[in-house]
Amino acid sequence: MYTHEDLAQLQAKSLKMQSWIRQQTFSPENNKTLRRFSSWEVAELIFRINQSTFRGRLAAEPNLPGGEVEPDGRQRWFSLEEINELRRRMKVNRRSLLPPRPKDKRAFRCAIANFKGGAGKSTVALHFAHAAALDGYRVLLVDFDPQATLSHSMGLTDTVEDYTVWGIMARDLIRETDRMNADTPRAAASGTALPHRTIPSSIRDLGLDRLRHGDFIKKTAWSTIDIVPSCANAAFVEFASAQYRHLNPEWSFFAAVSRYLDQLGDDDYDLILFDCPPAIGYQSMNAVFAADMLYIPSGPGYWEYDSTTSFIGQLSEALEDLGHGFEGTFPAGKIALPKAFTDIRFLMTRYEPGNDLHRAMLEAFRKVFGEHLAEHPVEMTRAVEQSGRFLSSVYEIDYREMTRETWRRARASFDRAYDEFRGRVVTAWDEI
Repeated sequence: MYTHEDLAQLQAKSLKMQSWIRQQTFSPENNKTLRRFSSWEVAELIFRINQSTFRGRLAAEPNLPGGEVEPDGRQRWFSLEEINELRRRMKVNRRSLLPPRPKDKRAFRCAIANFKGGAGKSTVALHFAHAAALDGYRVLLVDFDPQATLSHSMGLTDTVEDYTVWGIMARDLIRETDRMNADTPRAAASGTALPHRTIPSSIRDLGLDRLRHGDFIKKTAWSTIDIVPSCANAAFVEFASAQYRHLNPEWSFFAAVSRYLDQLGDDDYDLILFDCPPAIGYQSMNAVFAADMLYIPSGPGYWEYDSTTSFIGQLSEALEDLGHGFEGTFPAGKIALPKAFTDIRFLMTRYEPGNDLHRAMLEAFRKVFGEHLAEHPVEMTRAVEQSGRFLSSVYEIDYREMTRETWRRARASFDRAYDEFRGRVVTAWDEI
């Protein structure tokens, strides 16, 4: 017979292996670092200009960042900070290299969700974040998944559960309960507040309500990407949230993260991406409610199509229940009920163009979801498989570690998916 003690021992063994894997994957200090990008990448793949034009500008304007030159002088390599400095200071044919962003708008929020495990949620979130950063956007990632794949891929491996979405929700419970108690009309005779909602000391004494807003946001190896990380211990948020709702049935649990994000400055970030857990629960409902756009990845198999169909049905019912049960009873902030999205998109992942079944499933998705299906699926390539093994995106892998054609094919697939995503975001941004 095996108990929780046996599970704890297995976890301890796994953590030792996890530490070794990090040493092999990241730097010897267990810190993930971001590589430099070649002048070929910067010119053709990031700025999308001719290499000779880029080199000519660098030669004509020696005050521009020049990167690091290889010993043989054949290639220059630029940091992300240098790339962004070039982006701010250069124009090509009077065209700005800065990405489009509407004025006087807050950051655009997108939830990448599907309760089918292995659908590619973390992979899509990671690649979209990295593509957006190379595009010049400032990105905030919010990892709602206790599996913490996205957090680990961004180099966050020692997160304490207090600083995850669970901490945000517990903090919100205390603050919202105190607000409700303060707003409750007092009885004329006794002067006492009726009813009074009580938060037990076991929760108050954690001190989560005293955490500052920025305590939950961590820096990453990418200078323009921050993250609210997750960790395995945050899995009990589903159990804790049920307890919290019992303590205060009027607490609008699903709006906790939205209220938290509302406190960000409108210009602190450009994009906020949510990586959702493979379930419809307290965390995923927070992500969906806070999002402006819903992106639903799905693999190319029948069972994944079946699961995706079930997911949107159950999500519809959950959102309908929230609309009837809470409308007008909580501070709406920047999101309101009934919940509405600027766009809903389905994205096929792990797609193989030469596979007859995959092509048939893509056509089935297209017939059912029509214009809601992303035109460009994410293809499965050897480079994509390798990036997953090493907790990196294709953008982080140095193309010299494989044939350039293999690397470029994988990057091209994500570039097409990201370009389509960005186009939808820019179009929908004015609606929020």
